[in-house]
Amino acid sequence: MSNTMKITDKFKGVGVALITPMQPNGSIDFAALARVIERVIEGGVDYLLALGTTSENPTLSADERVAVMKFIRERVAGRTALMVGVGGNCTQSVVNTLRSWDFTGYDAILSVNPYYNKPNQEGLYRHFMAIAEASPLPIVLYNIPGRTGVNMTPETVARLVAASDRFIGIKEASGNVEQMERICQSVGREFFLTSGDDGLTVEAVRRGGVGVLSVLAHLYPAQVKRLTDKANEGRYEEAEQLLEALMPVTNSLFEEGNPVGVKTALSTKGICGATVRLPLADGSEALREKQIRLIAEYETAK
Repeated sequence: MSNTMKITDKFKGVGVALITPMQPNGSIDFAALARVIERVIEGGVDYLLALGTTSENPTLSADERVAVMKFIRERVAGRTALMVGVGGNCTQSVVNTLRSWDFTGYDAILSVNPYYNKPNQEGLYRHFMAIAEASPLPIVLYNIPGRTGVNMTPETVARLVAASDRFIGIKEASGNVEQMERICQSVGREFFLTSGDDGLTVEAVRRGGVGVLSVLAHLYPAQVKRLTDKANEGRYEEAEQLLEALMPVTNSLFEEGNPVGVKTALSTKGICGATVRLPLADGSEALREKQIRLIAEYETAK
């Protein structure tokens, strides 16, 4: 990847929020992680996210997180841009991690809204400014109120961007397309918005975004890349048609929680096992059978 590329351009298009494949005993399956990485890179995705919440980050030990981060960096070997998730609901713990980890080979940090605590907008602002002061890398905000219990408003995003050039983008997963548009309009400098919902990829681009940080792309990297490229070219109707065809499979990925659904789907293709760690439970047999049918229907139709 060219060192002359602007940092925000590295995250235009399709990113993959990588899962952490696991053996039946719950240990990390690095061989399967390698297969997943090769699959999505061969499918043409633009960047990868290590240690996002889709990786089951909260259930990984500190040593496991470091091992996963290092493995992904070495396996990718510069073939795509890399982002790494560093977030939490204790500001000081996040700051300590940012000051102690080796981020060599990574291009940006993704940091999620503090969960459970439900800080107000001033609390969010101060949390992320503390992160900005500690981070050795540019920061991508992650707004997902359905999981964290708090929504970061466009005004707070704009305030953060105005206060520090460390903030380069946001993964927006509020499900509110009007909010997406307001964020894109409210930020006064170069700053990207990417969808955190596969089903809203095209609408996010239509409202000023640049793509998606995808779960679906584990399964269909080339197809998600194709529809996202069409959206970025302004060919929204074609992109929507491609996305609509994928929606039954997409919806199945989230029926029993994430990454339960995508691991179950990948297991039907022999890419990795379906094992997740508690408090998540492995996908049901009913989900597995449904996904086998939906995947067959999609692949026959296309």
